[in-house]
Amino acid sequence: MLLEVSAIAVAYGTAQVLHGVSLTVATGETVTLIGANGAGKTSCLRAISGLEPLTAGSIRFEGERIDTLTPRQRLDRGLVHVPEGKRLFTRMTVRENLAMGAFLRTDASAIRSDIDAMYARFPILRARHSQAAGSLSGGEQQILAFARGLMARPKLLLVDEPTVGLSPLMVRELSAALRAIHADGVAILLVEQNAAMALRLASRGYLLETGSCVAEDETKALMVNDYVRKAYLGI
Repeated sequence: MLLEVSAIAVAYGTAQVLHGVSLTVATGETVTLIGANGAGKTSCLRAISGLEPLTAGSIRFEGERIDTLTPRQRLDRGLVHVPEGKRLFTRMTVRENLAMGAFLRTDASAIRSDIDAMYARFPILRARHSQAAGSLSGGEQQILAFARGLMARPKLLLVDEPTVGLSPLMVRELSAALRAIHADGVAILLVEQNAAMALRLASRGYLLETGSCVAEDETKALMVNDYVRKAYLGI
């Protein structure tokens, strides 16, 4: 198993936000976390990437316990987090942002090749390569955030709320980008407010409510679950 999250708990001060959450992601698998705002989805991703400390539980990556490692050490092992809000270097160019995604790497020629590969995969980035990242549209910035994450050559990509505020057209383009990333063998753990889209993209899903996992199943089963359909799919 690539990622094993076992009964983790996270607290912000005295407020407990995750209560014994467990999940797994296999190599090359796309898994989604769905749930209402405030359910703990983002906190779960932040705990996995090392941005939030655990108060209980453990996290293993490729069999190694990583919950005592720094975010940088986790990144070095192939665990890459694309956070909500893109978090780009807005005054730097598109190309410079892509290069920053590879800041732990030392293979200069391969980095240049990977930047060219990102341009081939996402032609809009080639067209905008010399523009400041902050001048891009919201959807273009999200594509750049994906591409910057891929420059680290991830084994697992943690993706948090990629479609917030985007047009339906850009949502479709981002869905296609996620499918392409998965097709390349990169595992994805996706948090997404659009539950219907997330369940279509993933093979398995977990439902979080008030910091606890209340359901887990193959996404085909979750899409016909009466509670999920009424509460999260609006049907």
